[in-house]
Amino acid sequence: MTLRLATEADAGLISEMAHRIWRAHYPSVIGSEQVEYMLNLNYTPEALVKQMQAGQQFFLPEWENQVLGYAAVSKQEPGKYFLHKFYIDNGRRGAGMGKIILERVLAQCPDMTEMRLTVNRQNFKSINFYFKVGFVIESCIDIPIGGGYEMNDFQMVFRTPVV
Repeated sequence: MTLRLATEADAGLISEMAHRIWRAHYPSVIGSEQVEYMLNLNYTPEALVKQMQAGQQFFLPEWENQVLGYAAVSKQEPGKYFLHKFYIDNGRRGAGMGKIILERVLAQCPDMTEMRLTVNRQNFKSINFYFKVGFVIESCIDIPIGGGYEMNDFQMVFRTPVV
């Protein structure tokens, strides 16, 4: 498996994958209307390019010439990063690839001491995955996103061991 840095030319591919993944996974978590709202807000090719230009680095894990998912990370301050996105395509989850992909994404942040992320409080499978790879819940946050919608998330953090 390889991990490559995505470019603006990959925005269409990421958008297509996001629409597939979100429509399969999130209606039972947040409802179809909010899924469509969030896809239109954050996952159009134009929105993804803006996120790249604002400093999010997108990574595409590939295996046997197929993109397995996508991740996006940004540096918040020295040693502190935020994992904005971490998604594995439908049919690829549950095969142990998530841990390998996440390890490779974290390796792209060599000075990392902390990595934070947010995850919906009802997204039990993802929360359990993050627990298994060493994240802990730091706080509960509710984030208004417009359109009458709110993200009801856990903020989780992974800290590198002090040696």
